[in-house]
Amino acid sequence: MQSVELLLDADADEAVREEWRELDEAGLPSLARHTGASNRPHITLLVAPEGAETRIASLRDAAALLPVPVTLGGLLLFPSRHGAVLARAVVVTAALLTVHRAVHDAVGRAVTALPVSVPDAWTPHVTLARRLTPAQVAVALEVLEAPVLAATATESRLWDSATRLVHPLGPGQPSR
Repeated sequence: MQSVELLLDADADEAVREEWRELDEAGLPSLARHTGASNRPHITLLVAPEGAETRIASLRDAAALLPVPVTLGGLLLFPSRHGAVLARAVVVTAALLTVHRAVHDAVGRAVTALPVSVPDAWTPHVTLARRLTPAQVAVALEVLEAPVLAATATESRLWDSATRLVHPLGPGQPSR
């Protein structure tokens, strides 16, 4: 699987990582437990089974639209077969939708594997935790304050889960 992701500015990145830590310290599932170098707070723009890497030049053109201001809003829950996914909502703006659509135009709509990531069906978010039980969701809601957070999407990257490689797309500094 491949995904195109927006990365946040340093302050917002650290604020989300702090929320990951708060969940972990409360004994809850959290992305803080994923210690790989590629694990960064991000907004997923597209998920594809394969083929996105062949369109890196077009994806870099879409990345030229960055930076884009974003706002992290309240908490969201997504159902899944393996428990709830807890995330921070990302407020939809015209600028964010323009970047999202440009990424999908760059790879072609037929490439998309995740229907909820396509234009007009997308819920932008930053994931905090996965596989939460209903009881853990209740605790997470008590633990996290989740204040509104002004941020900037500064760069984008292509993540390839099969090769475990990150391909920086721009325009910011290379991804960690």
